[in-house]
Amino acid sequence: MPRTDGLKKRKIAVLGSRSVGKSSLVRQFVDNSFVDSYYPTIDNSIPKNLRHGGTEFECEIIDTAGQDEFSIFNAKHAIGIHGYVLVYSITSQASFEMIQIIYDKIVDFCGVKEIPCVIVGSKMDLQDKYVTV
Repeated sequence: MPRTDGLKKRKIAVLGSRSVGKSSLVRQFVDNSFVDSYYPTIDNSIPKNLRHGGTEFECEIIDTAGQDEFSIFNAKHAIGIHGYVLVYSITSQASFEMIQIIYDKIVDFCGVKEIPCVIVGSKMDLQDKYVTV
């Protein structure tokens, strides 16, 4: 395991509806591999060291269970989090609409309007494409 002394620590939460490809996205980023089958995630924390702009970071990627509009926003997905990746499936308009709901929950919980956030459309390899902006 590489030394992590003096590295800047960052926590990134990956959020989105169920079955949109959050775990596959995380696995590709961390291991450069894909998950072949679907196993619902409860919550998983995966370490990843990376270098950006000459600075080394020790990242903790939090792969979360799928959310819906009735899910209570979990405080552990907000406290100490430095940024968010909001994932939707391009084959599901509902999952695209859900990222606005999730974003609103984050803003409401954190009490700030400017939150580091990236939106990712997944499943580009599938033929059925529904979501248009």
